Amino acid sequence: MSIEKKARLFRLGTTSFIYPDHIIPNVKKLGPGFDEIELLVFESKPLAYLPSSAEIDELARLSAELSVTYNVHLPTDISLCDPLKANQEEALDILEKVITLAAPLCPTTHTLHLDFTAEDRDAGVDGIRRWQERAIMMLDRLGRRIPDSSQISLETLDFPPEVLFPVLDATPMALCIDAGHLIRYDYDISGLFDRYGQRVPLMHFHGVDFSHVEPKDHQGLGRTPMDRVEPTLEVLKKFTGVVSLEVFNLDHLKDSLAWMERYFYAESKV
Repeated sequence: MSIEKKARLFRLGTTSFIYPDHIIPNVKKLGPGFDEIELLVFESKPLAYLPSSAEIDELARLSAELSVTYNVHLPTDISLCDPLKANQEEALDILEKVITLAAPLCPTTHTLHLDFTAEDRDAGVDGIRRWQERAIMMLDRLGRRIPDSSQISLETLDFPPEVLFPVLDATPMALCIDAGHLIRYDYDISGLFDRYGQRVPLMHFHGVDFSHVEPKDHQGLGRTPMDRVEPTLEVLKKFTGVVSLEVFNLDHLKDSLAWMERYFYAESKV
């Protein structure tokens, strides 16, 4: 698989789970055709699920051999903003461990989910404020345990991006714009990029299928209605970071590459 960079400013990537196999076989197959691979480290419990030191060494070797860089998607089975202190401490320890483990790979960024709890959501404005205060506190604590806080990118999820504004303004963390999530929930990408574009090293891009009662994201880009994706297209025309096609199988990747070929003059061979 290969894709030639032509008239686009951004670097192009995809995930380490396109083929139903482990990370290294995926990198070997995908690395020659992409600028960057998003290493999915979704599971951390038990710790045996994390890549081993030997696997990190092999990924570093492949990075040099294939001229490919990495970004790391941090675990999603922990919650830094959990109201329970024991869960917060567990999240801090695991996040520090993963970031330290991946350090030899020199990732462009580490993507972090800051999840709302049901309790926070149900408490309205007061719940949002408490969550923001907790997020700022915990990100400060995380920042004291890692070399560079700006290497953490907070991802836009299912809640309005405005909820993250006070957190971003109070911390040095970067922002990962998940364009697929913004499309699914009809949030404004243009205003978000205008405000924080200089702090966005990474964008996740994937299709959204609105033919279901509950729209399905992380689909091929060709499944997204054009009127829904046009604002993202305008942002991508001036984005200079990494765009990760965040899909999880080969059919969705092929569909997304064909879509990218039409709009960004990328010739793909799959």
